[in-house]
Amino acid sequence: MKFRTFAMFVGPSVFLMLLFIAAPLISVLIQSFQVTQPIVITQEVETCTPGFLTQTCTTEIKTVPQLDDAGRILTETRWVGWNSYANVLGLDAMRAAWSEGRLGDILQIDFWAALRFTLMFTIVTLPLVLGTGLAIALAVNNAAKALKGPIIFVSLLPFIITPVIGSLSIYWLFVGDGIVTSWLEAWLDRDLALFAQGWTIEILMYFYRVWHVAPFAFVIFYAGLQTVNQDTLESAIIDGASRFERLRYVIVPHIMPLIIFVTIIHLMDSYRVFEEIVGFRAQAHVQSLQWLTYDLLQPDDAGNRAISRASASAMLTMIGIVILLILPLRRTWRDHKGT
Repeated sequence: MKFRTFAMFVGPSVFLMLLFIAAPLISVLIQSFQVTQPIVITQEVETCTPGFLTQTCTTEIKTVPQLDDAGRILTETRWVGWNSYANVLGLDAMRAAWSEGRLGDILQIDFWAALRFTLMFTIVTLPLVLGTGLAIALAVNNAAKALKGPIIFVSLLPFIITPVIGSLSIYWLFVGDGIVTSWLEAWLDRDLALFAQGWTIEILMYFYRVWHVAPFAFVIFYAGLQTVNQDTLESAIIDGASRFERLRYVIVPHIMPLIIFVTIIHLMDSYRVFEEIVGFRAQAHVQSLQWLTYDLLQPDDAGNRAISRASASAMLTMIGIVILLILPLRRTWRDHKGT
């Protein structure tokens, strides 16, 4: 293919990637090393009590933001180096907890608490998604032709639902006097408050993620099962291989590239968990790294946003995703070089 033709095909995609991916990332990286604050000045402010004869006036020196001619608050931007990262990581609190032997206090720091939940959420749900998706794919592949259509339709419904709507649906099933909670209370003969503690909320969030994402894995694996060599499977049956042995030595090696693909997609998506925090209203009990970045961008009582710390949190989140993807990407690279 000529370079001009190649450039015409690839050029628009490269331009859009630079504009909407590379440029924002560079901007966030730069902002993580900067702090923008309002310019303040000190001035005397006179305050008088009501009345005429008994009026008393006091003069105080207050710090107020400086305004421009249009009435807008003036700001200044200065470089702070790694200070924003140190604040997000809570390095001072970490050193104090480490020196005093209170290692459990480290998980009370917002970033490390969010990292703990994010890693647990990602690592726990990954094998459940892979296993459930593969189980559904095997069941549909071996089902009667008349049943395949309805099973596929029902299995895909959770994946079609918008994530926030899906998480809210699960939330209302279990919160308060939800349908499932009422059944459990009648069965166990005791009152339940599943959203009163963090560990039950985490379990429900794990359940929702598997319920929502397993259909995606099912579609990928079901497509891969259609390409399995039937002669190899028949040979394994003749040799006396059991169902588990056929699955382990024939099917899984054949669809391993698809397993790696689903793993990569799941790791990237689950590490950015956010919808579950919103849908389950779980921010009082658990936080994710993505929620932490969002929370830092919320204005405080004075209307200021911690943009520098939010940028540092976003960069740390991206670094975490890259670290998680190293192993599956190395496996993919070895398979590619091997061919």
